Amino acid sequence: MNGDSKLYERLDELKIAYDYYEHPPAPTVAIASQYWKDIDSAHCKNLFFRNHKGNRHYLVVIDYKQDLSIHDLEMRLKQGKLSFASPERMHKYLGVQPGSVTPFGIINDENHHVKLFLDKNLLKEERFTFHPCINTASLVIKQNDFIQFLESCGNEYEFTELY
Repeated sequence: MNGDSKLYERLDELKIAYDYYEHPPAPTVAIASQYWKDIDSAHCKNLFFRNHKGNRHYLVVIDYKQDLSIHDLEMRLKQGKLSFASPERMHKYLGVQPGSVTPFGIINDENHHVKLFLDKNLLKEERFTFHPCINTASLVIKQNDFIQFLESCGNEYEFTELY
């Protein structure tokens, strides 16, 4: 299986089932959506930001069809001015390359530096689709198992209104 072996070890340790789908590289949701069309799941867009000082990082998870205004997001999250994190920061904090951002990447954030903001509308969904830290595959996981995964990692997270 493609992706982060530490991720699969954690999922197995937690006895979390998932469906694995291998596909060609899908660095954007527009490309990935071509491979998700027959998968019954909420497909997510994952955006990695840093604050203006560069000392806080945020992973924002929304439905892939939603657009997000960064200015509006700044107001909603009350975290100051945000900008997209660099590829170096993606690698340092999530262990991923551009085009592979995923909440599964927090498995690599041993110091719990990244805070996750997830759209509360996702709570209406039973299953989520995310890359397994590489964009040549997708994993589908049940909502309650995903929350169990988040809890096991120890990063702060909250479901909130994002748009």
